[in-house]
Amino acid sequence: MHFLDDSLLPENQEKLVIQVAPYGPQWLPGDFPEDIPVSMADQVQKAVDCYNAGASVLHLHCREADGQGSKRLSMFNEMIARIRDACPKMVIQVGGSISFAPEGEGEKAKWLDYDTRHMLADLDPRPDQVTIAINTGQMNIMELMLDGDIDGTCLTNPAYALAYRDLVSEAGPAFYLEHLKRLRTSGIQPHFMLANITQLETVERLIRKGAYQGPLILNYVAIGGGASGTHPADLIEFVRRTPDGAVLTIESIMRNVLPFNTIAIALGLHVRVGIEDNIWGRKGQRMTSVQQIEQVVRIANELGRAVADGDEARRIYQIGDWYQSTDETLRKLGLPPNREVGQRGVSVREYA
Repeated sequence: MHFLDDSLLPENQEKLVIQVAPYGPQWLPGDFPEDIPVSMADQVQKAVDCYNAGASVLHLHCREADGQGSKRLSMFNEMIARIRDACPKMVIQVGGSISFAPEGEGEKAKWLDYDTRHMLADLDPRPDQVTIAINTGQMNIMELMLDGDIDGTCLTNPAYALAYRDLVSEAGPAFYLEHLKRLRTSGIQPHFMLANITQLETVERLIRKGAYQGPLILNYVAIGGGASGTHPADLIEFVRRTPDGAVLTIESIMRNVLPFNTIAIALGLHVRVGIEDNIWGRKGQRMTSVQQIEQVVRIANELGRAVADGDEARRIYQIGDWYQSTDETLRKLGLPPNREVGQRGVSVREYA
């Protein structure tokens, strides 16, 4: 992304889109009972509370009545429908990392195989977005956990901690090529969750080869353990390498979330908060998803940067927009066109 002389002035920046992940599927209800909704009514109310606090994008997972994370397509359909009714302007983004299976399929529901994940394209009503990982990689969320980060949670259980330490995000070409096709057929926008620059490069190759034609809406995922860590230079280099026409949200883990989000707000980027990423305010003090939203709203206000509502977030995210060719996609993103046969040097961007 280019930064002109006046790019840090809030009147020249897009309004801030606040993405919230308030369901925390890695936690058990007893880990944070004040802020982990279990009943369907409470899960829907959590979305409403987050929207009213200033979040315009909802990263959605859902729970069964026993508090376990749900893998039932029917439950996600019900939750999406009820949130649409209760909070119609909120952008609904379903977390693509979860496995879905038809009810009654038994053991198959336990596997994060490609076939079950492709079922996200069949959700009804359709979400606005489904998140998508690019390239298989380690997803060890334990690596960046510091003293106190998991106190009072299920992750103090050695078996749980070992499972998350050894977690692998399976997202090879056989998955993402087919998944992108299915999402487009269903009119669901992919939200790219990118853990490093090599994954960003893969996405650009997909665009240049015509495998994806549409707006580039993505998160920089700085959670360590195979993803980027918390070195600010890595964040800045990812921002620098992101195309001008992309929409970039910054995501991190535990108490790194706030400093990363503060940087993002100042740079004119967007933020993600919520208990899926972080359960702490000051060290040792729990912080709810709504409180985290209110905190970044205050910081944005101090910097003079306006916060986007649901309609504005849909415009910024370009929900419902699709491009019809590789050339159009490259042009909209501000990327140089592909090289012509026999051409030497780098193609120059042409502006209308």
